[in-house]
Amino acid sequence: MQHEPGALLYDPATDKVGEYQDRSGPYAMLRPLGGGREWQADPAALRPATERERLHASVRAVNSRARTDGPFMVGLRRPPEPAPDCAECGELAAARESARAAHDHSAETDANVLLRSHQRQQHPTA
Repeated sequence: MQHEPGALLYDPATDKVGEYQDRSGPYAMLRPLGGGREWQADPAALRPATERERLHASVRAVNSRARTDGPFMVGLRRPPEPAPDCAECGELAAARESARAAHDHSAETDANVLLRSHQRQQHPTA
């Protein structure tokens, strides 16, 4: 099967989705989404990536970029501080700390967003 450059293909040997680059001898050359080192794959084993596999590979690429693009993170707001004596603020701050300890950056961000929203609604002068 002939693949077009840029096609997203699933490689069962590596259990990864890659962007088809070209052929190199008997191999297909794939590159991870978002860039990275190419790898050789058996062209007969490749198949088009499913929507779920494409989404997983895209999220992985975005997360990788977020971890490595430190200079772009300069100027981000500091995490919100919970209001004293507010049980809901305390719960959201605790959820944020649990997510941070588990290295779950998505849940940590969600907790910060919910805490800011709660503070705007319940503590507008804080």
